[in-house]
Amino acid sequence: MESYDISMLAQHERSNWVRLRTLLTLRWAAVGGQVVAILVAVQLYGLTLPLTPVISTICVAAIANIATHAYFPQNKRLSEREASAMLAFDILQLGLLLYLTGGLNNPFALLILAPVTIAATVLHLLSFLALGALAIGMITLISFTSLPLQLADGSLLILPPLFGFGYWVSLVIGVMFLGIYARRVTTEMHSMGDALLATQLALEREQKLTDLGGVVAAAAHELGTPLATIKLVSTELVAELGGNPDLRDDVMLIRSQADRCGEILQSMGRAGKDDLMMKTAPLEAVAREAAEPHLDRKARVLFDIKGGSVPQPTIQRKPEIIHGLRNLIQNAVDFAQEAVFVRIDWSATEARVMISDDGHGFPQSVIGRIGDPYVRRRRSEIDGEKRPAYSGMGLGLFIAKTLLERSGASLTFANKSESGAVVTVTWPMRALVDISPAHRPTLGKNPAFLP
Repeated sequence: MESYDISMLAQHERSNWVRLRTLLTLRWAAVGGQVVAILVAVQLYGLTLPLTPVISTICVAAIANIATHAYFPQNKRLSEREASAMLAFDILQLGLLLYLTGGLNNPFALLILAPVTIAATVLHLLSFLALGALAIGMITLISFTSLPLQLADGSLLILPPLFGFGYWVSLVIGVMFLGIYARRVTTEMHSMGDALLATQLALEREQKLTDLGGVVAAAAHELGTPLATIKLVSTELVAELGGNPDLRDDVMLIRSQADRCGEILQSMGRAGKDDLMMKTAPLEAVAREAAEPHLDRKARVLFDIKGGSVPQPTIQRKPEIIHGLRNLIQNAVDFAQEAVFVRIDWSATEARVMISDDGHGFPQSVIGRIGDPYVRRRRSEIDGEKRPAYSGMGLGLFIAKTLLERSGASLTFANKSESGAVVTVTWPMRALVDISPAHRPTLGKNPAFLP
């Protein structure tokens, strides 16, 4: 069984993805925008503002930026607590500035959404919720109390209460909606990235196992002659040493160990040398190779070959095909009651492998999302009893689907009318390497095996 813990590691280090330099650059942009907005409001529109506290509030942000830049290195990546503190500071600084410049009557109040959106993309859930609550609290506070904007003629710029209430509602909804939306999209992107990384690791592992099998099989082939010689000579010595039981037992031990060496080498790899012939195999042989690790488990794996008048296609032994089919067969064996059925058929235009089981079938709540990584909703009362130690978050099916689609296949997931699940893998014949015996390449020269 294989386990993939990449997502756990990625979630643990999620807050360390943002660079300090990024947040400092954004804060400098905010400080510059605040200065320009104050100058335009005072010089162009003649608004009367409490300049001393306003400028002091802006200077606090600038001084904090300078001090942070001087204290930390430029390549600093923020921890969860550090990133949360910086974003909380930005919310409080902007909230204080809005309090001094009209509260919700200030059209720039919507900028308070920016820190919350950043928190949704880079921080853990609890930190994001805390900063979202802080932003909503600041919006609510300045909606009740703030210094009003005073025009050049001395009149106060105050919006009607209904408009102010609507603006408050829109900002609160904006904080929640944009935060949740940004977090959901970012989480899905990260989950997909983690799953694709796990897929790549699985493919590399399968490729290494395939290469290792070829090396071991080559070693078995090269060692076959000396082992056969040892066995032949030892057999002759056993016949000649009939009167010396001690030496005869030693020679028999040598012969038995030579036999064991041959069995070990044969069991460790079957793929053969790097011959061109060994790179291709009939579709049935590839499917049986994929199912082999699960043939001795609780459920029987039964094959049904439905070849027609068209000869069986000979395909490349691609690691993605073998590993993808193996994951699908493993999933079927995990949930089967007694048997798993692998049906293989083909025509002149396509080849198909149908994997079904006699279990309970796919849960209706997730059947439309099968093939997506980290599908969490499962039938715990059934699946938990059948596979208590299996995480079962859909990553195995995602890897199988991704690898098989990379080989040109299309997959469908469904439940049988009576009981059990069925997965159908279909390849267009042009996507498979169909090498007929008449055009099959010759073996070529075998590379020398160097121990």
